[in-house]
Amino acid sequence: MECGYFRCELRIISDANQFFIETILKQFGLFDCFTEIVTNPSIIEGGRLRIFPCHSSPHGCSLCPPNLCKGLVIEQIQASISEKGKVRMIYLGDGRGDFCPSLKLGEGDHVMPRNDFPLWKRICDNRTIIKAKVYEWSNGEELERILSQLVDTGTI
Repeated sequence: MECGYFRCELRIISDANQFFIETILKQFGLFDCFTEIVTNPSIIEGGRLRIFPCHSSPHGCSLCPPNLCKGLVIEQIQASISEKGKVRMIYLGDGRGDFCPSLKLGEGDHVMPRNDFPLWKRICDNRTIIKAKVYEWSNGEELERILSQLVDTGTI
């Protein structure tokens, strides 16, 4: 997807499930905007939605729920894009499970916690261990303004 003059890959890492995410994205015509969706797989079986854990084996992270370590996913993404040279990441989140991936971001990256939500509170309590630049947001208009500013200034 093109973002101004910069190429952006949009990815979803969510503790929800495949059916829920894909249904919403397709409903709004956004499904094809995303390079990758990492979430809990799901199937409809016998008229019921069955949801399976994203990670089928233990991931060993004490910060994340057993079914998905978003930090592990971020590390896999970082490894896959390292050959492209310096690529900056912007991570948006609001839940407790978004703290681990925020710790995996480095200088030059950006983390965008939703104001007054669990991720924002954990970052505020642990600001010194976050290497990425922090931009908090409260609503869609504020999020759009910050993202546009990052693109317009060439920060990403």
